[in-house]
Amino acid sequence: MINLKHIPAILAIVREGSITAASKKLFISQPALSQTVRNVEAELGSPVFQREGGRLVLTYAGQLYIDAGQQIQDIDRNLHARVADDKSVVYGEFRLGISTQRGLQLLPVVIPDFVRQYPHVRISLCEEGSTRLERMINEGECDVAFITTTSKRNRLHYVLIENEQLVLLAAKTTDLAQRYPDGSTIDITDAKDECFVSMSEGHSVRKTQDRLFEENSIQPNILLETHNMEAAKAVAARANAVFLVPHVYVPDSMPDRARVHIYHVSNAHYERHFYFCYRQGMYLTSYQKDLVRIVCDKLHVSCNLQEEEA
Repeated sequence: MINLKHIPAILAIVREGSITAASKKLFISQPALSQTVRNVEAELGSPVFQREGGRLVLTYAGQLYIDAGQQIQDIDRNLHARVADDKSVVYGEFRLGISTQRGLQLLPVVIPDFVRQYPHVRISLCEEGSTRLERMINEGECDVAFITTTSKRNRLHYVLIENEQLVLLAAKTTDLAQRYPDGSTIDITDAKDECFVSMSEGHSVRKTQDRLFEENSIQPNILLETHNMEAAKAVAARANAVFLVPHVYVPDSMPDRARVHIYHVSNAHYERHFYFCYRQGMYLTSYQKDLVRIVCDKLHVSCNLQEEEA
């Protein structure tokens, strides 16, 4: 019989690569965690881990154990969600994942509407990057998430909320802005001589930007690299620079909008889009579905939730 309390411990070892590191993350002693592994292996009748390159990784039996345990967790979670959904006054709680940038954009306008509709439902926020949130959902640490990513063939279900495209924000003082009016479509090579503000290495926009530069043989003059998109926009607007950014983050109401031109970039192919994401087979409650509808309403896009689930 699978002990569901053991699953988070095994997953922590997988994430951290060792019992020592996992015990620190879980705030339990190393001997206690080692005993948990022995208990699981005794129940299973097979080793759960093997060592590869200095890290502990799941054996085939260990992966089967995790898969079965997560299915049992899903069944238990779905049961309680369906029962709660059937009551006249809805009570509940769930863990919602969202990136910091999207959270700044959506939470202030979405949460008030949600709370008015579901005053007895508690949301616990998981504010992480999209890659981390996908992993958290897959491992049961987060229930649902709004993420910018590419739809993948895995255990997760992706509901497309909004297509994203990269645009170039340019200070009106740049040579580029003197040559092309606001709203024009340009080629990225038209901006090759400008100073660029850039997202830091590892960010999805940075990866697309670097690929775009490489494909067009551009050696950019990088004025500043930052993890903070709001800072990047402000610096570009006020420091005679340009900045590649998803169009959803440059609304007409943005600060410094009067200082910049926004250009469509004809050869910037951005493959990441905005999705609502959850584990396949998970029962979505009425309040989770309504949260998606509120988000779509605030973004002025159609809600495809029912269509995607059918």
